[in-house]
This record gives sequence, structure tokens and C-alpha cells, in this order.
Amino acid sequence: MNVLITGSKGQLGQEFSIISQAYSNFNFFFTSSSELDITNHESVVKYIKQNKINIILNCAAYTAVDKAETEENVARKVNVSGVENLINALPSNGKMIHFSTDYVFNGENFKPYKETEKVNPIGIYGNTKQEGEKYIIRSKKESIVIRTSWVYSSFGKNFVKTMLKLGEERDELGVVFDQIGTPTYARDLARACLQIITNNIQIDELAKVYNYSNEGVASWYDFAKAIMELGNIDCNVKPIETKDFPTLARRPNYSLLNKSKIKKDFEMDIPYWRDSLKECIKLIKLNV
Repeated sequence: MNVLITGSKGQLGQEFSIISQAYSNFNFFFTSSSELDITNHESVVKYIKQNKINIILNCAAYTAVDKAETEENVARKVNVSGVENLINALPSNGKMIHFSTDYVFNGENFKPYKETEKVNPIGIYGNTKQEGEKYIIRSKKESIVIRTSWVYSSFGKNFVKTMLKLGEERDELGVVFDQIGTPTYARDLARACLQIITNNIQIDELAKVYNYSNEGVASWYDFAKAIMELGNIDCNVKPIETKDFPTLARRPNYSLLNKSKIKKDFEMDIPYWRDSLKECIKLIKLNV
């Protein structure tokens, strides 16, 4: 089986490159935007045909939430047109796993979001990701959309690495406590996806939507406090309200994802967020 992983320079793509070494039954093709421009239809068709790709794991995405408010065309090109190109070029017997976001919801729920609940993005980023989802679902190809949240890794730029850096530089930090969700360790998400394709689990003809994040609940304040604790950093983290930390794009106040469906369908065990955070911080400190 030939597996294409797009967005290979991103957090999730780099995690796939590490753990894929243990999956010798697959031939992995890792591409960044410089090697495969997913917004170019002809390039995508040519690459997939030449390399006889059977499975696509689409990690490529425009994820700059605030910049998307002023770069809608760029965000739409990657998150919508790029997705259309990949799913259209997929062979009839091929499969695709596409990664989406909790930002497709408006954050006004009072209980964890299920996959069947109405989407209502409140920003350009979430809107473009939702449009990409919609195209896959309507394509009638064997595909899965996985919505995730608060992704971090030992690779790239993310909240964990930023907090570790600022914690070493400052005595005190203010972090919002009124946005609730769950962190997701990109390596856990990558492992989950490879579990799905390794077991050759049959995907219905119509695309399915699944939620995946680590287990548990946290605010960004809780997340930051845990980072300081597990990173052995003496920095006082103060809780602040969202209104005290204005951003160009609105964030969902509540984006907890219900993961019962993915756990049941794929017999999947999901790690607790603090346990995964501990694992990631160890790797970060080893690579510093």
C-alpha cells in the first residue's frame, strides 16, 4: 500500500514521519508544499498516478487562525481547493483521512460536541475547514474526516513550546481560563490514524466524521499550569478572561469533543491529556 502524507513539515506530518518507521507494510510518501502543491490540480493528479497512491493522509492545512481573517483567499485555496484536488484525484478504490478542527463549532455548547451536531464556525479559518469537510463528505469516496483540537508536538511552533519558552523568560504569565477544550498530542493522533489504516478497517462509501482529542478537560490556563509543572519551570500563571487577551479572530469558548464514536468503531484507547503532555515535554527537553 502506498500512503501519501501531505503537509509533512507540519506538526502532525513530522509525527507521522517518526512513527511510520515501525510500519514496514506501507510505502510512505512525504510531501511538503514545495514538493507537492495541493492547490495545483494537475500536480496532484500527476503525483498520485505516478506513485500509485492508495491512501492519502491530508495533514496540509492553512492554520494561522488570526491571519486567516485578512488572508481569506489564501486560507480557502489550501483548506478548500486543496482538499477538493486531493479527493478528486484519489483512485476509486483509494481511501483518505482528512484532519479538521473544533473551530467548525461556535463554542456555545454546554456538553461535548458529537459529530452529528450542527456546525457553525465563527471565523474564516473554521469556515474554510468546514467547507473542506463538506466537499469530502459529498464526494462519496471512502474517506474519514477527523476533527481535533489544541494540537501540539515536539515539532514546530505550538502552545506548549511557547509556554516553555516564556516560562523560562518571565516570572508571571496571564492565560485565558474561559476557553474550554482538550489538548491533543499530535503523536497520539498519528498513532490513532495508523491504527485505523493498519487494521484495514472498512470505511463506508460515504465519508464519515470522527472526533479525536486526548481524554479529559482543560482550559488554556489549566494547560499552561500543567506545562510549567511538568516542565519544572517556576513561573506564576495567572487566569485571565478572553476579553483581556483580544485576538483578531474569535475562539470558541467551549469546544470539548465527544470521542465515543471513534473509540467504539475502531476499538481505540485514547491517552489522558496530562500523560501525553508529560511524554511530549520530555522529548522537547531532550532536543533542546
